[in-house]
Parts: sequence; structure tokens; C-alpha cells
Amino acid sequence: MEITTTEYNRCEVVKMTGRVDTYTAPKLQEAMDAAMDAGKHNIVFDMTEVDFLSSKGLWVLTETQKKCKKQKGKLVLVNTDEKIRKSFELVGMSDYFDIYEDVTAAVGSF
Repeated sequence: MEITTTEYNRCEVVKMTGRVDTYTAPKLQEAMDAAMDAGKHNIVFDMTEVDFLSSKGLWVLTETQKKCKKQKGKLVLVNTDEKIRKSFELVGMSDYFDIYEDVTAAVGSF
């Protein structure tokens, strides 16, 4: 598991590799909180190399989205695996996140 962040003018890109589960979700939460603490309330979560998202991971994304929206920002997702997209649909969260096919389009959405 590795988390990297890249700062842009209008947003922060957070990229994670591996699984987002009970053990790794707190590190993801730390990265999201650090971006918001730095004043970035538009966040792109690059999921290109994420192959699993547990309920704890979904909770982190949902809480981050709530915090961003309170500050007039939003969390958008990039390259979500088809299984993860179906999970969003099953729990009724598919409309809660904008999902883009590439980082450039996601960053450009801000």
C-alpha cells in the first residue's frame, strides 16, 4: 500500500495502490484530512491501482465527500474498478461521487 499526493492549483490528487480495507483506510483518511487541512477542498482520488474497497474504505470516501461539500468543494474519483463501481450501485452511492476515466478530466472538472 502506497499513498501519494500531488497538488494542483484548484485541487489535490490523492493516489493509492493496493487495497483500501480496515488496515489501510486510516492512512487514506490521514491523506484526505491533510489535503483538507492544507485548504484543498476539491480532491481527486485516483483509484487506478486500487483493487479492493471495503466498507471502511467507502466510509472514508463518504466522510471526505461530506467534509469537502461543507467547504463548497467535492471529492471525485478516477478509474474505479468495475467491481467497486458495482459496490457503489449496490449501496446506493453511485450518484454521490463523480467518476472520471482519467486524472486530466477529473482535475479539469474543477
